Amino acid sequence: MLRLPIATAATALLVLAGCGPVVDPAAGDDDRGAGTSVPRLGEVTPLADPRAWDGVVEVDLPDPVIDPVEDSPAPRLPATVTDAQGDEVVVDDVSRILALDIYGTLAHTVFELGLGDNVVGRDVSAQFPEIADRPLVTQNGHELNAEAILALDPTVVLTDTSLGPWDVVLQLEDAGIPVVVTDSHRGLDNIASLTRLVADSLGVPEAGRRLGDRLEQEAADTTAAIAEVAPQDVTGKLRTVFLYVRGQAGVYYMFGEGSGADSLISAAGGYDVAEEIDWSGMKPVTDEALIDAAPDVLLMMTKGLDSVGGADGLLERFPALANTPAGEHERIIAMDDDQVLSFGPRTADVLNALAVALYAPDAL
Repeated sequence: MLRLPIATAATALLVLAGCGPVVDPAAGDDDRGAGTSVPRLGEVTPLADPRAWDGVVEVDLPDPVIDPVEDSPAPRLPATVTDAQGDEVVVDDVSRILALDIYGTLAHTVFELGLGDNVVGRDVSAQFPEIADRPLVTQNGHELNAEAILALDPTVVLTDTSLGPWDVVLQLEDAGIPVVVTDSHRGLDNIASLTRLVADSLGVPEAGRRLGDRLEQEAADTTAAIAEVAPQDVTGKLRTVFLYVRGQAGVYYMFGEGSGADSLISAAGGYDVAEEIDWSGMKPVTDEALIDAAPDVLLMMTKGLDSVGGADGLLERFPALANTPAGEHERIIAMDDDQVLSFGPRTADVLNALAVALYAPDAL
């Protein structure tokens, strides 16, 4: 069956991400340090006035603590699954796994299932110590490198449409490698289903159900804790928009409904403005849209903000921002690119960190 890439927000993000350089922190290309120490929301005192803060708040979560649901899982093979494209895939061998997507979520999931020792390579977004010694199979940012992948002789490849070029995926299939294409959507609504598909593909369905349940419960507990702290009235919540920026390539997008950013903002206790201004998907941002949105705070990726020279550079590019509360106070939350929309195993930590940044930024 002919496989075609599905047009999704993650696919569009791949195109945008390819517009600028991507460093490989695991290979020592930048200085991540220990990350941002983020307290649990219940341990901090929220500001009495949620709008009583100015400036940029940067969040870079520390490396995740890998906590497998099973230490030595015994895969039941062959495993037969129907992937996100409706194709039936048979996996006979999981001794050499590649799990590749734009946020590193799939690789992290494989490690949490207890099969990390079977992972033979990584993409540039898989950034945690346990995978750092595996060879990189992406180039020029997030492009799949067919030669690097084939050289590792993988027995199964897990991926989605967030990485390309798609011809590489077809080449892997032509080489006889089972390729399971997972859902590229990242959101609160498919944490468990994505986890289960990964687990089912690797012959460990029970571990997948346990991990999916755990991640959903962690996200639900964190969301409930945020609801106890965030303003109850919608007028008290911080009006938030997500900007995707790559200044060196002239790329300026605002993420709206269905992008994953909308559910992230809402779950973190912010007020997502996208529905109010009828902004769906990912579209080039305009001065008019920013004025209509009137955000109290901007949510961005750290490298994106850096690419325009920080808050001052962003205001220079979009003078209309100065007429919004976010621009007037240069109120921006910048989170690590590989973390902010990753969902999956990091969902609870990301939500907690964003909620703290929104309502208790002095704790960071």
